[in-house]
Amino acid sequence: MQPFNTTSGALPKKRRLAAFIYLVAGGALLGLSTNLAKLAGGVQLSPLAFLFWSIAGAAFILLIVAALRSNLPPVTGRTLEYYLISAFVGVAGSNLIFFSAIPHIGAGFVALVITLPPLLTYMGALILRLERFQIMRAMGVVSALAGAITLAAHKLSAPDADYVWILLALAGPVLLAIGNLYRTLRWPAGVSGDALAPGMLIAAAGLLFSIGLLPGFSLEVPTEQRLALLLIAIQSAVFAGQFLLLFLLQKTGGPVLLSLLGSVGAVVGVPVAILLQGEAVPEGLLPGALLISAGIALLNIGKAKQLP
Repeated sequence: MQPFNTTSGALPKKRRLAAFIYLVAGGALLGLSTNLAKLAGGVQLSPLAFLFWSIAGAAFILLIVAALRSNLPPVTGRTLEYYLISAFVGVAGSNLIFFSAIPHIGAGFVALVITLPPLLTYMGALILRLERFQIMRAMGVVSALAGAITLAAHKLSAPDADYVWILLALAGPVLLAIGNLYRTLRWPAGVSGDALAPGMLIAAAGLLFSIGLLPGFSLEVPTEQRLALLLIAIQSAVFAGQFLLLFLLQKTGGPVLLSLLGSVGAVVGVPVAILLQGEAVPEGLLPGALLISAGIALLNIGKAKQLP
C-alpha cells in the first residue's frame, strides 16, 4: 500500500474523518447484510445461491460505476492474483461460512462473530511491521476482543448451543484477518480501490459459481417468490457499497482499523436481529457492546496519535 503523503496537518485530520465515516457506513451495511441473509433463508434461498447472485449483482453495479468513471479493473498477472486471493479469503470463503451458519445459530450471533478479526489482524500487522506497537491501540484491540469473547462464551454455554456451527462460524474471522493483511501487503501500485473492488467481486462470483456446479449444491432461485428476487437486489446494492467502502477504508485507515468493520456491524446487526427478526437478546449483550465500543474508540484515538 502506498504511504499517505501530506504537506500540512489538515490532510491527516481529513483522512481520519474519512476513515471514520467509511468505518461506520461499511459496518452498518455489514450488519444489515447478515440480517438479509436470514430473511433469504425464509424464502427457500440457499446460502450459496443468495451469496452468488448477490455478489454477481454487486460486481455488475461496481463494474458499471467503474466504466462510467473510465476506471475499469486492470487485468495483469499481479491483479488477477490479487482478485482471486482477496475474493476467497475476504468474500467467497468467509461469507459462505457466515451465511450458512445463520440458519443454525442466528443472524445476531454471526454479526457478533464478525467482531473477532481485530486481534488477529493487529498481531499479524505487528509481526509484518505494518503497524508499530502502541499501547492505546493494543488496549483497543483487547477491549473489542473481550467484548466479542463475552458474547461468544454466553452463546456456547446455552443448553441448545449448536457447537459445530458455532465453531465453524469462528473460522470465518480467521479468513477475514488474512484478507485484511493480504490486501494491504499486495495492493497493486497505482490502482485505486474503486477499480479493485469490482475485480475482487467478479473473482468471488466465479469461485461461488464453480462451487454451485458441484454435486449437492445449487444456484437456483425460486423465481415464483418475488421477495427472493427483491432480497437479492437489495443485498447486491448492500454488497456494492460495503466492499467499495472496504477498499476505501483499507487505503485510508489500514488493516487494523479495517478489521473493526465487524464490531460496527454487530452494533447494527444485533439490534436489527432482535427488534425486526424476533431473535432472543444475546446474554452478555450490554457488557460485550460496551467493551467493543471502547475498543473502537481506543483504536481510533491511537491511530490519530500515530499520524503526523
